[in-house]
Order: sequence, then structure tokens, then C-alpha cells
Amino acid sequence: MRQIACDCSAVGVTEIARTLCELLEWKRPSGRGKNQECRQLLERLQHDGWLQLPALRNLGPRGPRRIARTTPSEPQPEITGVAGELDPLILSRIEPHHVGDSRLWNELIDRYHYLGYRVPVGAQLRYFVRSQRLGEPILACLQWSSPAWKMAPRDRWIGWNPQQRVRNLQYIVNNSRFLILPWVQVAGLASQILARCARQLPQDWEPLYGYRPLLLETLVDARRFSGTCYRAANWILLGQTQGRGRMDRRHRLHDASPKWVYVYPLCRGVQIRLR
Repeated sequence: MRQIACDCSAVGVTEIARTLCELLEWKRPSGRGKNQECRQLLERLQHDGWLQLPALRNLGPRGPRRIARTTPSEPQPEITGVAGELDPLILSRIEPHHVGDSRLWNELIDRYHYLGYRVPVGAQLRYFVRSQRLGEPILACLQWSSPAWKMAPRDRWIGWNPQQRVRNLQYIVNNSRFLILPWVQVAGLASQILARCARQLPQDWEPLYGYRPLLLETLVDARRFSGTCYRAANWILLGQTQGRGRMDRRHRLHDASPKWVYVYPLCRGVQIRLR
């Protein structure tokens, strides 16, 4: 890795990561390289003094990405009622080549979700939820992404050892964003969306990443939410985190707010299969 970082210093960190993924065959089951994860590893190794990366190119201001506010994300007329009145619901994937949908999803999340928009790392799928009966207005936005590296309540429930966790962690998918737009006040909608996701997500995930998820997970901020919709959709409450970041591997407290951990099995005997 040191040698490649030196030999490819003229082409930048992104190309170094791609080259290493090819040489080390660090790929997803679908065959695509884990370029983002490799770049994070390279930056961590440089921080710890193991290797030297080329200086970042001056491509403009760096820092948190700012999402512009446009008319399509402005508040819409209120939608009320009960979930059954909106059937059938449509769970539409945000395809990478659909630039307009992608930008609108990012903007809605950044504007109305309390965590805002952040670029996801690793495997991920994003969805709009629409109502065909109402003419397909956007009701909600969801993001499913790579799971938390380590969570004590989940890991105890599964009962796996560190080697099993490293090997099978990819079979868990995290519900990292769930936003019902503020002008949508429909009883029972959130749990119905979660039930629909549990049916459709595995079918969408497998062709992209080469494996079928076995378990869904999410973290609920207990200071803000009660988790009612997850319980109503038959998710299992496992306990509370210790307040670390979702991807914290070094036991550093990045987030002082503990979260409730919920999971949803997608198959029978999921704990045995994950072990």
C-alpha cells in the first residue's frame, strides 16, 4: 500500500484507492471495488503515520456540502387521512443516473430531516414513497445503507463472535434515514412504509450488491422519537447504544445521545444464519 501510494502520487487519492481495490481484489459480491472504504482506510493510515498520500488538489472550497433550496422542495398542500386511503403506495428507487430525483432527495433530507444530508459511505439505496391514488406526490424519503460496525445490543442478540461478525456483517442493512414530509399527516403511514420496504428492499439490493440481506436495523434517538412506527411494523427493540457514533471502531464518544436499537429479521433463523 505504501508503494502504490508513492507510485501513483501524481494521480490523486481516488485513483490510488481504485488501484488498491483492483490489486487486493477488495470488492463487493457484485464485483465492484470498495473504493470509498479504501479511501477512508488510506486517510486513516496516513493520519496514524503509516503512509503518505499526495496533497489534496485545490478544486474549490472544501467542507460540509451545502444543498441549495429550490422550489420543488418547498412545503406542499397538507395531506391527511389514514394510510389505507393512500394505497397503493409506490416505493421508487433513486437511480444514480436520475440526477433530478437524486438532487431532490438530497434537498428534502437536508431541509426537513433533523440529521440533514450526508454523503453515505458503502452500499446504499434511496427511495421516494409516493401514492398512486393521489397522483404520485412524494410522501416520504428513505435511505438504506451499510450497517453499524459494532452495536452491543445487536451483537448480543445475534450471538456472533468477532470473526463471524466481520464475515457476515454485510448481510445487515441499516435504515439510516426515514423522513415523512412535514405536510403529510397520515395515521399509520410510517409503519406501512416500513412493511413495504421489508418486502421490496431485498429484491432491489441483491442485483446491485450480489447478496440478499438477512436483517434490517435502525437507531432511534430516544430524545426525539418513541419508535412507535417500528414497533407497529413488528421490529424488535434490542436495547440502547452507549452513545458512540454508528461507525465508531476506536471506542471514542462521537455522539453523546444514546439510541434505541431496533432490528427486523428478513428470514427464519436469522441469528443462526448470521453466525
